[in-house]
Amino acid sequence: MPMPLLIRPSTQADANAIGSMAAEFQAYLRALGDRTPFDWGASKYLRDGFGDDPAFEGLVAETSSEVVGYLLYYFGYDTDRGQRLLHLVDLYVREAFRHRGIASALMKRVAEIGRSRGVEAMFWSVFGANAAALRFYETLGAEPVHGLRFMSLAIGAESVQVTSKTNPIPGADPGQRSK
Repeated sequence: MPMPLLIRPSTQADANAIGSMAAEFQAYLRALGDRTPFDWGASKYLRDGFGDDPAFEGLVAETSSEVVGYLLYYFGYDTDRGQRLLHLVDLYVREAFRHRGIASALMKRVAEIGRSRGVEAMFWSVFGANAAALRFYETLGAEPVHGLRFMSLAIGAESVQVTSKTNPIPGADPGQRSK
């Protein structure tokens, strides 16, 4: 007999469980060849997921009072299509609980949340070597996005100087700093 499954919003009390699963997810991705210098766990979940301006929202899957999966997401907007978007950040289910419909239940619930907020599409990235994830998403009807590349630019303190060498802004002082 299948165990009852509860999909609920994640809370601060889920930090250790989510941090532990994030470490499992990171190890899984490393085993697939992902060279990302992962630096995310329970403390950053608490720091960035709560407070006056949370960076993301989350869901957890719980069975027999044990958190066995999580999904993190945030909202955005696409000016090309003029539509609200939901960006999926992470989806992970513990290995012992896979193939029981838990990831599908998490995706169904986040889609319901998105629709209730006027979202028309969900977007996410998948590590290219993660064939299992790609197959799973395809079973949901997801399709690859062609013609786009993800870009990244570190903007931490003093880590980048954005300058224009070919088209300076007229009248701008290149040495002037924002206050």
